[in-house]
Amino acid sequence: MKKIIRVLAAVATGLVLTSPGTLAAPAVAAPAPAALSGLELPRPTGDFAVGRDTLHLVDRERKDPWVPTADRELLLSLYYPALAHTGTPAPYLAASEAKALLTDRGQLGEYVTPERLAATRTNARTGALPRPAAHHYPLIVLSPGFTMPRASLTTLAEDLASRGYVVAAVDHAYESDGTVFPGGRLLGCKACEQVFPDGSLHRVSDGRARDIPFVLDRLTGPRPAWRYSWLIDARHIGTAGHSIGGAAASATMAADPRVDAGVNMDGTFFTPVPQSGLGGRPFLMLAGDPALLPPDFPDTSWEDNWPRLNGWKRWLTVTGAGHPGFTDRPVLGDQAGYPNPETPLSGTRSQQITRAYVGDFFDLHLRGRPAPRLDGPAAADPEVVFHRR
Repeated sequence: MKKIIRVLAAVATGLVLTSPGTLAAPAVAAPAPAALSGLELPRPTGDFAVGRDTLHLVDRERKDPWVPTADRELLLSLYYPALAHTGTPAPYLAASEAKALLTDRGQLGEYVTPERLAATRTNARTGALPRPAAHHYPLIVLSPGFTMPRASLTTLAEDLASRGYVVAAVDHAYESDGTVFPGGRLLGCKACEQVFPDGSLHRVSDGRARDIPFVLDRLTGPRPAWRYSWLIDARHIGTAGHSIGGAAASATMAADPRVDAGVNMDGTFFTPVPQSGLGGRPFLMLAGDPALLPPDFPDTSWEDNWPRLNGWKRWLTVTGAGHPGFTDRPVLGDQAGYPNPETPLSGTRSQQITRAYVGDFFDLHLRGRPAPRLDGPAAADPEVVFHRR
């Protein structure tokens, strides 16, 4: 089974490396763009309306691993159950962030403009009032793929919040194509310039395993940084990530016993699971279709790390879903008329599966709710293959 970060091989985005840290689109003729209808994310499946806040965190005790003269900075989108019809629609991306993302994704830019991508309709609302609750909500931290912004996991984040979770989606400074930090600073991928030449992507997942515990400190500690931190049930915490963010999920669990459960969505374990395991805590590995991988990208990290997971565990693959299939990209690509042969499964179906299996995993392990779809193959989800359990 091959589980790789396509950013390293530049396959996930349909790009090729031209020089260290530089990405260029392959010479492929593109059909005419689809009509310029608005892009929108699918409605969440849960019972609650969704609010969204933005939080800027600075770790004054740690220097940035990519720019050592600066303190480590993180930018969070915090999703939470909210009162319906309060607040205003939350933006998807800043136009400059959308431009940076599309510039790094070549052919996709032939189908959608930065302005259109930035204007994608979301379901969360900024300034929404928190939903009163008799109890607090479990916390889930989401970490995106390398070069991808936190917005790439919006569909999943909104759905989890609608199901009764507080969700913190993290932008790790200098690890995306471009993220606007306070002061209007568009921070690009300085990390790319350092890890691509020597293949040291473990530095990314290692660093995120320090970022996420800092996020937990600032959200659940004695002096929380978020105005609605009282919503969080700090006794029940999960983390999930896409691509290298998935590697960060297990690395964070190894580093921080506060995290009760984790999900790796199609990411190479650049930071290996310790030989001693994860303290018996549950872990879900959700993979793209191995048949869609090129034959010359061997990666045995899933086979190598599977035996070290010493708690409840599942290894699932999704037929027809390529590496980006667990992000917003297939949903938006389908609407833009962008044909991506790496993700033949529709965006609608990709996200239905991602939301259902990730959401049920956390319902089971953070709330103790039954999750029968995780017990074995289901006729309703023929694309989902139980590789190991």
